[in-house]
Amino acid sequence: MHTTASTTTVAAERTVELAPDEAFALFGTPRAGSWLFGARCDGVCPGATVSLRLPLDPDGTGPGVDVLGRLARVVPGALLEVEHTQPWRGRLAVRFVPAGRRRTRVRVRADVPREGVDWLLHRRGLPLPEPPDDGALRLGAITTASGTGAVYSVSAELMAELAVDEVNAAGGVAGRRVRLLTADDATDAEQAAHEAARMARLGCRAVFVNSTSASFDAVRRRLEHTGVLVVHTVINEGGRSSPTAVRFGERPHAQLDALIGPEPPARWFLVGQAYVWSFGAHAAARRAVERAGGHVAGEALVPLGTTDFDATVERVLASGADRILSTLVGADEVAFERRCATAGVRERARTISLVLDESTLAHIGPDAATGLRTALGYFQDTALPGNAALLARYRDAFGPWAPPVTALSEGMYEAIHQYARVLHADPDADAAAHGRALVQGRSGTAVGARDLLRPALYVAEAGRDGLEIVQQVTARSQDRNTWMRQ
Repeated sequence: MHTTASTTTVAAERTVELAPDEAFALFGTPRAGSWLFGARCDGVCPGATVSLRLPLDPDGTGPGVDVLGRLARVVPGALLEVEHTQPWRGRLAVRFVPAGRRRTRVRVRADVPREGVDWLLHRRGLPLPEPPDDGALRLGAITTASGTGAVYSVSAELMAELAVDEVNAAGGVAGRRVRLLTADDATDAEQAAHEAARMARLGCRAVFVNSTSASFDAVRRRLEHTGVLVVHTVINEGGRSSPTAVRFGERPHAQLDALIGPEPPARWFLVGQAYVWSFGAHAAARRAVERAGGHVAGEALVPLGTTDFDATVERVLASGADRILSTLVGADEVAFERRCATAGVRERARTISLVLDESTLAHIGPDAATGLRTALGYFQDTALPGNAALLARYRDAFGPWAPPVTALSEGMYEAIHQYARVLHADPDADAAAHGRALVQGRSGTAVGARDLLRPALYVAEAGRDGLEIVQQVTARSQDRNTWMRQ
């Protein structure tokens, strides 16, 4: 590892008893193992989704950092370049260098930018640098750049930045520029609360949480009575809220009405995680299955961060279920669906997945994902007014290999724009007044002004070319926040 004033170069290499073209051909496959840095990729071509572990020491024996990105350049047998956004934005190269007869030296090199250096130092316990006081109005965004949730959060920070840039380009808020402070909660509620407290100390007027319900609840509790508005921008199980804690996003009971309601009576198996999101979603699922005349044959709840689903899949097969509901999120959902595909579950049961966005789908891969169904309020291919222009601005800002815009990241963009309008209209009001106005001011279906409390839903099915919308559903069954007076 070599550090300069602005970057740190991370490099490591390993030598294998294979010719360069043979080693190259194993990239992304299970047969490669750790000597190819744990890479997983379903197709070695520009634009393909890839994950790998970046070593932080020359011999590659340390814990390393999980990197999620897309292949930006491919030279067969010689070079792969990965452009990534998680856990920071950057580019790395994997080279396959001849090292004698049927031997290859596999080298990985990444020039880590300042934000990546800060992330690495913060991971080791050092505080993040504090921004200078430039008079800007500060907003906080807590996303998930590492851990289980990184898979679904890859474009959330980019969309938050795009929203703030657009607000500033339009003149800012009440004559002041807006500055975005970001943090990674590492899919950990305690870390989320710690980062939220830092943002409050640095003067953020609102904190937008693009992470799990556990992280949102930890942030809500930590910032209660601080005068900071907390906004959950992604799908969640609902529950009691307050004027200073707003829950946006799809609700599972509405998703399940759209997905289970049209189904004939079936035998269901529920697979989720042992925290509040799956608890709430599975309670809604039992009601939806009962209304449809079906039966819940079994349930499995696993900890966040589970990678081995052999036992869960065995229970699914033993139950005789012909329908599966997955409320798993991020990397856990990827591991489960890939295991279902290899175990032959697809031939026996249809699966619906409540948190299946374009990013998660890309990591599952088309072979394992085909036939999965979901229902969300936004997909990249929706014909919403303004969506084509939004996608064009996003690509112009972040390049052709930026991760897809998804329901989870577009919700972050929407929430920031809508809050900025509320704040501009009454900059001196307190967080409770802003929270009430944010909820009451929702309107329309155009990008930037969508109803985030009761969004219209789209049912989509995974195929070889991604998620294809098969039906639009009205928003009548989405519930409203329940307010508690403070």
